[in-house]
Amino acid sequence: MRLIKNLILICLLLFSLITTQCYADSVESLGTFLTVSLPISSFVITYTKKDYQGAKELTLSGLTTAFVTYSLKSLVHKRRPNGGTHSFPSAHTALAFCSAEFLQKRYGWKYGLPAFLMAGFVGYSRVYAKKHYVEDVIAGATIGFLSSFFWVKRFKTTIMIEKKGLVFLIQKSF
Repeated sequence: MRLIKNLILICLLLFSLITTQCYADSVESLGTFLTVSLPISSFVITYTKKDYQGAKELTLSGLTTAFVTYSLKSLVHKRRPNGGTHSFPSAHTALAFCSAEFLQKRYGWKYGLPAFLMAGFVGYSRVYAKKHYVEDVIAGATIGFLSSFFWVKRFKTTIMIEKKGLVFLIQKSF
């Protein structure tokens, strides 16, 4: 519990540094910071709790989120509001919501509610910075949410290394 409080304190310190250093783009910078800090914090929490199954679930959720998001980006080719490419869906938002749903489903609303608030801010920051349209953010949030909803506590994964190769076993929980 002490480690979690220290992590929150560090995040608040970094938050204050970012908001004071980045005047014009503080909303976008904070959104990017949260996009990175949510999954890192999620991994730190799983390891402090010695929840190795949770770490596997978070990894599978993150990989699924990344695969679906970047596959859609390369298929859709939607222009960003600022003229850039690959707007649909928002990868920042997808990753943030993947982490938020993981934390909520694995550890409850005590972890999930702050994570969802931060993930919501990530989505807002992407629209505010004219990097995405609202529908891009909604699609990204849905992809991230569903990836964690699908993997967390529903499947038990086992990875074994045998003489003949790597064995990856997925068992569904009912």
